[in-house]
Amino acid sequence: MVQVDTTVPHSARMYDYVLGGKDNYPPDWEAAEEALKVWPGLWTSMRVNRAVMRRMAHWLADECGVRQFLDIGTGIPTSPNLHEVVQGVAPESRVVYVDNDPIVLVHARALMAGTEEGRTAYVEADMRDPEVLFAAPELRETLDLSRPVGVTVIAMLQFVEDAAGLIERLTAPLPSGSYLAVTAATADLAQGSTALAEVYNRRGVPMYLRSRGELEALFADRCELVEPGVVPMQHWRPEEGETPVGVEQANMFAGVGRLR
Repeated sequence: MVQVDTTVPHSARMYDYVLGGKDNYPPDWEAAEEALKVWPGLWTSMRVNRAVMRRMAHWLADECGVRQFLDIGTGIPTSPNLHEVVQGVAPESRVVYVDNDPIVLVHARALMAGTEEGRTAYVEADMRDPEVLFAAPELRETLDLSRPVGVTVIAMLQFVEDAAGLIERLTAPLPSGSYLAVTAATADLAQGSTALAEVYNRRGVPMYLRSRGELEALFADRCELVEPGVVPMQHWRPEEGETPVGVEQANMFAGVGRLR
């Protein structure tokens, strides 16, 4: 039986609450409402984050020909999910979702409802322990690690103190030609970001804000950044005719790198 601690807020359930989902509890509502009070832009920023995830996934599948994806910190399912995007481009695409939130485990069936030609799997694992993740049978049976993989780490690095160490360990098993796609919170853009982080920290959800330079450094050792580099996420390859929201309305950078 899945055990969910509903007495303390959880970042994924707060995200779900702000997006209008139903998989959240009073501590999540209270923390999210406090966060929205100090920075109302959180509502817009979360939606922009979902949109850039879809653009990144589509670009990797369509423009780069990636057919294998590893999504780190999947969160509570919100359609369209990554597998719906990439399998819409190439039905044979394979996707592994990773999370350690019991609520996500409850929804694992929805995450694995992919195309007949492709394959989707869910691994319950802590992203801070990549060695266990890469040894999981579900991952090994779904992905061929001798071929390029698109790794997506969307809105997760702000909850990790040693982001550089995590990225190094997540990319170490992957071959040249793989891709790393990241979005991460920063204090460089929206003025309310620091106050927002203080709410998360006070509620027991540590949040680490990083500058553009710090995020660029995460790619530097093993990746070549693709255009347009590390930019406010609303400016990462916006769709034709789309007018991105203002810089003050979103508090995250986005970037994609190709592994050397």
